[in-house]
Amino acid sequence: MTPSSFVGADSLVEGILQGNRRALSRGISHVEADTPTGRELLAQLYPRTGHAQVVGITGSAGAGKSTLVGAIAREQRKRGRTVGIVAVDPSSPFSHGAILGDRIRMQDLTADGGVFLRSMASRGNLGGLSESATGVADLLDAAGFDVVLIETVGAGQDEVEVANAAGTTVLVANPGGGDDVQSMKAGLMEVAQIMVVNKADLAGADTAVTQLRGLLAIADLGAWKPPILKAVARTAEGVPELIDAIDKHQAFIKSSEYAEEERRHHAERQLVAIARAILHREALSAARQSGALADLVSVVADRSRDPRSAAEELLAAVRREWAGR
Repeated sequence: MTPSSFVGADSLVEGILQGNRRALSRGISHVEADTPTGRELLAQLYPRTGHAQVVGITGSAGAGKSTLVGAIAREQRKRGRTVGIVAVDPSSPFSHGAILGDRIRMQDLTADGGVFLRSMASRGNLGGLSESATGVADLLDAAGFDVVLIETVGAGQDEVEVANAAGTTVLVANPGGGDDVQSMKAGLMEVAQIMVVNKADLAGADTAVTQLRGLLAIADLGAWKPPILKAVARTAEGVPELIDAIDKHQAFIKSSEYAEEERRHHAERQLVAIARAILHREALSAARQSGALADLVSVVADRSRDPRSAAEELLAAVRREWAGR
């Protein structure tokens, strides 16, 4: 549902900057719905961002990411930091809402005034991270939260998209996930700044650490060398050390000799990812309006045309549609 448009962007901006949670919730709804008000909010608030630690928590399904996010949030609160959590869940094929919206594992955090939890749908985004998650993180940053945690769906190596939103990306693996670890090297390994073997109280934790070290040895890494840590999210064992590592990486990207380069790379990733999403959406809309999509679907479906040449013709039709506007 599109949020009510009677609340102007200016009043929401003021409320968000003051930390008003009602204004923040309304603003997030506008950003999720990609309304004109949502776009105006982001335009006005973006210059007021850049203060929060934006941390992505990613990894395969079953790695214990939600439990780890909860443990991180509790430890951050012990350190006196406020925490905003963006939990990106698989989209329901019927309502397009977040299937796991209850976030049962984090229910105890909702009573903490220093924590703001927002569960949102991935909306079928291939990277598992919806386009609007970056905007929601910016709103939480502008609202004054010290730490913004983005937990992604757990869709495998396609979750490299989390790096477009987060300054620090934490890759979560677990013992016995050897095949998953091997499959990560083409994607997640290149974007993770910190690696954590969760459920380290189970057999195989040391083996998982060894596998990750082996993959790091052949990865194309920059100046930052990702640490490999062990944790038991259920008991918070290893979580303080994880937060120390996050702090160290945040210092690296904000005040080291590589800080400017890191900021530019991050900005480029965000810009390209959002532009790609916009182009995708607008191209599909143009293809449907021209009727080319339906026609080409038919010829591919009955195998009278191969998908590659049909796709090229579809793009040509989109270009003609845009040229005629």
